[in-house]
Amino acid sequence: MTLKNISKQVLILGFVSLFTDIASEMLYPVTPIFLTAALGASMATVGIIEGLAEFIAGFLKGYFGRLSDKLKKRSIFVTAGYGLSALSKPLPGLFPFVSTVVVSRVGDRIGKGMRTAPRDALLAANADGNTGAVFGFHRGMDTLGAAIGPIAALILLHIYPHDYKLVFLVAFVPSVIAVTFTSFVKDKIVEKKAAPKFKYIEFWKTAPAQYKQLIYLITIFSLVNSSDVFLILKSRNISHSSTLAIAGYIFYNLVYAAASYPVGKLADRFSKAKIFIIGLFVFSVVYFGFAVAPDFQMLWGLFILYGIYAASTEGVAKAWVSDLIHDENRGSAIGLLTMLSSFAVMLGSFLTGVLWDKFGSAVPFLVSSIVSLLVAFGFILFKRVKKAAIQSAN
Repeated sequence: MTLKNISKQVLILGFVSLFTDIASEMLYPVTPIFLTAALGASMATVGIIEGLAEFIAGFLKGYFGRLSDKLKKRSIFVTAGYGLSALSKPLPGLFPFVSTVVVSRVGDRIGKGMRTAPRDALLAANADGNTGAVFGFHRGMDTLGAAIGPIAALILLHIYPHDYKLVFLVAFVPSVIAVTFTSFVKDKIVEKKAAPKFKYIEFWKTAPAQYKQLIYLITIFSLVNSSDVFLILKSRNISHSSTLAIAGYIFYNLVYAAASYPVGKLADRFSKAKIFIIGLFVFSVVYFGFAVAPDFQMLWGLFILYGIYAASTEGVAKAWVSDLIHDENRGSAIGLLTMLSSFAVMLGSFLTGVLWDKFGSAVPFLVSSIVSLLVAFGFILFKRVKKAAIQSAN
């Protein structure tokens, strides 16, 4: 596989995300197990913590995306965001309490909120017409880190059983490497137009109709796309093994990493809308499978499909938005998309935790499967209406 049209800046941002996700994903599958098994937290508590973290990240993604458009600077937010996340990582290892986990997750998400939209705007500015491939490559690097991180966590826990605190401390090392790479990130504002007014309402009024419809549908889908911690916890319930649960999550990330760049290139060639819709159908199948899976053997196949779903949606959605919006407003456009979807994930994570506690694990997975299927059909209808409108205009 050759990496055509991948610029130096995209490569640097890829390595930043690689090392950041090694650190983050050492902790991501461990944190819910640490909370529930070591600290005695309930599923609802896990959902509240994840929801709060996503709410804060979501709000800041919108704010800093718009601010980076106004200031015409991206790199400063990239460096500051990754730096804050790095400082938050080791806190639960130093102070093993539920409250410290909350502070760590919130600090990490503040950093993510600061950097995400400016970074994605930089990726789009360096795409040169290949947004699907660029975002696919970046997601692949990011997700490769998401596979390496849990492997490192498993090795540490094998050598030092149940020493979750050590994992939090060691995760600080790749975080520092990631922050070092950010010093090589340079700004690139393609169009030297006047700075946009710092109000989202004005941006929304002038945004293309297709972008608005995309926002509506992705936000609805995000309500049932709860945190992946619930997939890990469901896997542990089925397998009765934390190690197998984390192994499944690693396997998913390996599939996701391998598929992201090829799927991004397919999205450039055929249609980002088509690839995204396929991803939603795959998601529906996966969540139905998790609801009814009798044993862990079935989950291996579901994790393969979940990796394909992820490769077909997250990077593709940002590439799709980047194609619809000019550079001077891309931070705002991507920031609004990620802000609203994060708010929806926040609410969805809380509701998933509550439904799990009240009715068992199968119910929230079945709800997610049904709603995502309806959203996929909504996208198909949206495409047909758009095609009919174009034919009518001609």
